[in-house]
Amino acid sequence: YVDLKACITRLPENGYGANVSLWPERLRTSPDRLQSIQLDAFIARKELFKAESKYWNEIIESYVRALHWKKMKLRNVLDMRAGFGGFAAALIEQKFDCWVMNVVPVSGFNTLPVIYDRGLIGVMHDWCEPFDTYPRTYDLLHAAGLFSVESKRCNMSTIMLEMDRMLRPGGHVYIRDSIDVMDELQEIGKAMGWHVTLRETAEGPHASYRILTADKRLLHA
Repeated sequence: YVDLKACITRLPENGYGANVSLWPERLRTSPDRLQSIQLDAFIARKELFKAESKYWNEIIESYVRALHWKKMKLRNVLDMRAGFGGFAAALIEQKFDCWVMNVVPVSGFNTLPVIYDRGLIGVMHDWCEPFDTYPRTYDLLHAAGLFSVESKRCNMSTIMLEMDRMLRPGGHVYIRDSIDVMDELQEIGKAMGWHVTLRETAEGPHASYRILTADKRLLHA
């Protein structure tokens, strides 16, 4: 309910962001503008960037190995809480031939400059509102730590129903979040007709996180 304004700005001629590496090095290199991002963190930003990249590379490797991601036909992918774009970068590193829209929720810090400087694309969005998908639907929706944050702002079923609208039949959902929200997400997913499975993370049964995987299967008359 506000006037639109440009969210992509020219790279500065000097200072943070003046020098951007060439592709594909820029995908793996922490950009200068990382230093200008406001973060609620006590460790160096470059260390956070490296940690996120390493984390998602290991996660995607495990998904390929244990959940057979290479068998999925991925074209359009939506990362609903993208951070520095580590999930999209890991898909590229693992040689997935897909297009990833990185979404930075308005409830968190604006990391879009880092995503852009890595050579990726993204937008900011309020997940309590509908997401503009025209003319596109998605093969894979990925949400890591989204619901435990946004549940304080809006009803989780609102977000789940929006996900169902964006997901094409035959598409997949991977939600990685705290145990506290998983029971409700599982119930909502089943009510929408998704084929839902709850899995443990690599940390084991005592970890505070779980993974909810879901398939939106084709309906037959």
